[in-house]
Amino acid sequence: MCRSIKTLRRKELPATEEECAAAALQFVRKISGYRKPSKQNAAAFEEAVNKITLVTRELLEGLEAGKAEVG
Repeated sequence: MCRSIKTLRRKELPATEEECAAAALQFVRKISGYRKPSKQNAAAFEEAVNKITLVTRELLEGLEAGKAEVG
């Protein structure tokens, strides 16, 4: 779906907050169809980006924890 979103799970270097936010922004843009939302939709757009950034960070941290348990 979002081919331009790069894989953030890397062995050598953890994803930065900026990378997680950029991926979230790309995802929200794709889902909403807005590159830049109108003023009336800006709050919902930004809230979605923030929530997806948080969930992305939690997912990556969870995957790293799971990897440590196996190894």
